[in-house]
Amino acid sequence: MSFLNSFDISASGLTAQRQRLDIASENIANTETTRTESGGPYRRKMVVLQEIPSTSFRSKFNSLLNKTALSKGGVQVTDIVEDARDLNPVYNPEHPDANAEGYVMMPNVDPVKETIDAMSATRSYEANITAFNAMKLMAQKALDIGK
Repeated sequence: MSFLNSFDISASGLTAQRQRLDIASENIANTETTRTESGGPYRRKMVVLQEIPSTSFRSKFNSLLNKTALSKGGVQVTDIVEDARDLNPVYNPEHPDANAEGYVMMPNVDPVKETIDAMSATRSYEANITAFNAMKLMAQKALDIGK
């Protein structure tokens, strides 16, 4: 792996964690949404992350011979899926979305869980920034050696 690929890896982590934070924020914002465009209550969304595998020596060697592109490693968002857990029935006969028994189906969003997910994404984002800044400092020091 070349030195500059490290920047791409950190950048992919920053992008993935920002997406996680966006989804956690969307979930928190919709904790009381009982009617969506699809017709039912809001369902919690989750981000699916996947590793972008870094290349081995063999694949690097073959790509140089064949002049093809290499994968640089990192992480990517592959999908955003809805949580299949059951919705929460709440008794509120005055609500416009209440059924015949007076129950309203509320979103399956737990604000505490979403807050923890948001905090985790924030910490991971900060870790990627720290790694990025460390690599930038190493590059600056290497350029200073050449002076």
